[in-house]
Amino acid sequence: MKETVCVTVVPEKEKNQDYIKKEIFSSLKKKGIEFDSKDVKIEFVKKSVDARHGKVKFILRYDVYIGEEPPLQKNLLPVWQSVKGRDCKKVLVVGSGPAGLFGALRLLESGIKPVILERGADTRQRKRDIALISTKGILDGDSNYCFGEGGAGTFSDGKLFTRSTKRGDVSQVLRIFNYFGADASILTDAHPHIGTDKLPYIINAMREKIKELGGEFHFNTRCTSLITRGQGENLEVAGLNAVDTLSGKKCEFFSDAVLLATGHSSSDVYSFLAKDVPFVLEAKTFAVGVRVEHPRTVIDNIQYHGKKDKYLVKLPAAEYSLTSQQEYLGKDARGVYTFCMCPGGFVVPSATEPGTVVVNGMSAAGRNSLWSNSAVVVETHPEDIPAQFKAEAKDFGCEALAGLLWRHSLEREAYVQANGGSFAKGSDALQTGDALQAVGQKAPAQLLQDFIMKRDSSSESLPRTSYMAGVTPCRLDERLVPSLAVRLKKGFEEFNTKMKGFICPEALLIGVETRTSTPVRIVRDAETGECRGVKNLYPAGEGAGYSGGIVSSAMDGINACSKMIGAL
Repeated sequence: MKETVCVTVVPEKEKNQDYIKKEIFSSLKKKGIEFDSKDVKIEFVKKSVDARHGKVKFILRYDVYIGEEPPLQKNLLPVWQSVKGRDCKKVLVVGSGPAGLFGALRLLESGIKPVILERGADTRQRKRDIALISTKGILDGDSNYCFGEGGAGTFSDGKLFTRSTKRGDVSQVLRIFNYFGADASILTDAHPHIGTDKLPYIINAMREKIKELGGEFHFNTRCTSLITRGQGENLEVAGLNAVDTLSGKKCEFFSDAVLLATGHSSSDVYSFLAKDVPFVLEAKTFAVGVRVEHPRTVIDNIQYHGKKDKYLVKLPAAEYSLTSQQEYLGKDARGVYTFCMCPGGFVVPSATEPGTVVVNGMSAAGRNSLWSNSAVVVETHPEDIPAQFKAEAKDFGCEALAGLLWRHSLEREAYVQANGGSFAKGSDALQTGDALQAVGQKAPAQLLQDFIMKRDSSSESLPRTSYMAGVTPCRLDERLVPSLAVRLKKGFEEFNTKMKGFICPEALLIGVETRTSTPVRIVRDAETGECRGVKNLYPAGEGAGYSGGIVSSAMDGINACSKMIGAL
């Protein structure tokens, strides 16, 4: 028989196996279960931290097998087939983020060749391109924090926690990451993460495995349009037009199907879809806000009740997750919540087009920087988008793009606030990354207390920040549209009641955070997984509007390819 047992321990007893075994046996006896200790097999399942009520404890969960062996299938990996030299089906995979990579591995299980087209560079070159953003303010529109090998998650915290358990087997995704080099702790931590310093090597190992089995990678290859045949109900994708971003050479790729896993920042992909097949796009809810950064000691002291140094073991940098519902002008309650919280992390520049500013967060595996940060964003429905962007989207020929146009306007405005200059607004926001050239990635910033009190922050009052590209004092409370600024203010005030000291002199707001998800969804059939009205095209991941985060995107890529395999 199998029993699940949770053992609560103080931090210094986490590694005391004799004590833990005694607690497990005691729990079994309390349940009235008779057993011989020789017949008991114990498997560690999950660890979480409980810092409520002024006491820090670890909750350790175990699967206990009495009189039987633990199931072996828990440790099995998929069996991938080599397609080298074989005459087999071929699928174009657009994007090498988690949806694309895990989708490619799923295809190899069935002997189908994946050909991965990635607009950005491999991780080696991508690291150099990213360094130029923070040190010199030079942004490559195709190789940056969002675009390149591994996708947006590669140079982030590498968070692997997800609530999307209905999508599939989360543990299998974690096992695959572990197989390619992630620490085994991701299999048992309640909120597992890999870290930006380790994730690139894991992504490289995945790439090499796919290539070893006969898959192909084409870096610096940006897709520009679909190659289709037929029309009406018989419209289907036969391949893709693309351009080599280094040489400018145009090229064509043909395949049996296409997995579109471009990520949430590929505005030009939405643009060519809107021109060619506008009926496949629809507006969706997204979120807009800022990053809030505290000294790590502030968050640690709040969450650990000032007792972090009491314990003989090292406690991790503290996390938090906060939510609220806030109205504007007495109506339209919207969620205000934290997102992508990075304990012991950094705020980083994540724009994908010169002349724009976007911020995000990341952490190394050790989560040991001097700061902790999180996005704080406002849930934004399609009806919340200002009328001018709805009109511009209609003029462009696809009303679903209104949120995307507003997003770009906010990012352009953030650039102007912090770096000076001006840029045209409107549908030019849908051009590719190299359409505009501008240097500088300073971000607008304001003290949280000043945001609440609606007053200026001076250069002298701004604290030291992890954002290496630099910050410029700005009245974010005035620059953000009132529906965002008012809800954020109310949200911060409520957060401070849940975490006393959250609003403090050292807390800094940095803008803007606009890439938590895409404002556009590529509609697909729930049964077949195909794009609505376009055969052989399978949208997946964050860019398609069906996931949020590394693990949910990986599972969505797996699921999309599973449906594709059944149709090929």
